[in-house]
Amino acid sequence: MSLFKSVATFGGFTLVSRVTGFIRDMVLANFLGAGKVADAFFVAFKLPNLFRSLFAEGAFTSAFVPMLSSKMVAEGQNKAIVFASQAISVLTFFLLIFTIIMEFFMPELMLVLAPGFADDPEKLELATVLSRLTFPFLLFISIVSFQSGILNALNKFAAPAAAPVILNLMMIFSVFIFVPLGTTPAHGIAFGVSFAGVLEILWLAFFLKRAGVVIRPQWNIRRLIKHEDIKILFKRIAPGVLGAGVYQINMMVDTIIVSLVGTGAISWLYYANRLQQLPLGVIGAAISVALLPILSKSIKTGDVEETNRLQSRAVEYGALLSFPAAVALIVLAEPIVNILFQHGKFGAHETQMTAYAVMAYSVGLPVYVLVKALTPNFFARGDTKTPVKYSIVVFVCNMVFSILLMKPFGHVGVAFATTLAAFVSFYQYKRGLKKRGYWKFSKELNIKIFYILLSSLIMGGVLYGCLLALNQAFGDWLALAYWKKCGLFAVLCILGVASFGIMAKLTHIFDFNELRRLLPHKGKVNAEK
Repeated sequence: MSLFKSVATFGGFTLVSRVTGFIRDMVLANFLGAGKVADAFFVAFKLPNLFRSLFAEGAFTSAFVPMLSSKMVAEGQNKAIVFASQAISVLTFFLLIFTIIMEFFMPELMLVLAPGFADDPEKLELATVLSRLTFPFLLFISIVSFQSGILNALNKFAAPAAAPVILNLMMIFSVFIFVPLGTTPAHGIAFGVSFAGVLEILWLAFFLKRAGVVIRPQWNIRRLIKHEDIKILFKRIAPGVLGAGVYQINMMVDTIIVSLVGTGAISWLYYANRLQQLPLGVIGAAISVALLPILSKSIKTGDVEETNRLQSRAVEYGALLSFPAAVALIVLAEPIVNILFQHGKFGAHETQMTAYAVMAYSVGLPVYVLVKALTPNFFARGDTKTPVKYSIVVFVCNMVFSILLMKPFGHVGVAFATTLAAFVSFYQYKRGLKKRGYWKFSKELNIKIFYILLSSLIMGGVLYGCLLALNQAFGDWLALAYWKKCGLFAVLCILGVASFGIMAKLTHIFDFNELRRLLPHKGKVNAEK
């Protein structure tokens, strides 16, 4: 499967996941708002997601997928699946122990993750209870991540990309199934989070079986940890914990620091981050996940020219999709937040505060996407130490920037600190790849990125002009009836896409024939296969 088709497949299903995620967040905004209960829930929800990003989808996947892909090439699928069964058994065992320990020490952990809650015992207790309900999700989603890694190594991206939809739907249904049974709406939704993890395991087990893959648990853990392949896997996982999860680490730093700002700040950042996660997840994650196994096989065969081509295309796709998304989010931040979240307990003040954070996050969106496109080049070579060194620098920078900007700018300063840290991260990866001779930006790629940025800015100008026209025609057009403002917003989106499409055609920054390659053609072999 070509890189473009792999990215499109994974990104398309991830888009479905993100859309259902927005529906989920609309439900959360309606039932939880952006107050004390919402702040406590979002801390509880971020906790397993942080460790999931660090361990399951971060370090584990980044170390596991290249090894699995290489074994499939060198030793065949059967031996590779035996290795996968061993890896899943060992890491699930240790994660089970870790989960039990974290459940026991949850009150102390809350004081670390949300120090601002210390002055409100009721809020701290609520966050502790909710975190205990959500934390088992880490164990379940780790198994899901290994299942996804196996399918990705087999060039099957659809089912893993669709799995998060189950979490979104379960959280929505929890409002009707579990919420009536809980002390607060947050209790029922928190339980639904962990239950969704079990459903995701069953979902991917079905597709693994269809692919002829059977994972047999290995119970002799003492013997397995002495196995040479498992030792190598652990050696690569250890430094990769920070390297692959820098974005989520920075998000957690934001949560820790912003808990000191006051009630509502955690929720404002959560909703803003969710908007940024749409393009970051659809574009950045799709490129990273699709590129890793393909790049690993290319490096394994020693095809330097193909490796460089794949990396350049990944960066090009990342820029092409992330720059216009970032500009659109900056210009349309308030209308987007208003339409998606302003109902129920989420009011106009919450909309304004969240929109400011969306703008601050969005400036760094393209940079984070490009970092996700560059990171697999290290992991595909088995180099997990370099990314962790970069991540430590980014972590420190994010913390320093957050502390410096929090007092004068509140939660917006904390969001912008994450953006500044993203630029630091990108500089390190760009310089590191060039210094090691792995890959560098070519003159042609730089010119193409410049035209992409120019086209995005022109699109932004068109959108801003349309906003001015709407306010001139209707006054405060966001105060119109819901479906009427949704219709006007849809027109804005169409004009934005059209203006960027015209510029893309004029500047030749995208080959529209690429889209045709997604369609099956009888008797014709894809040139990139």
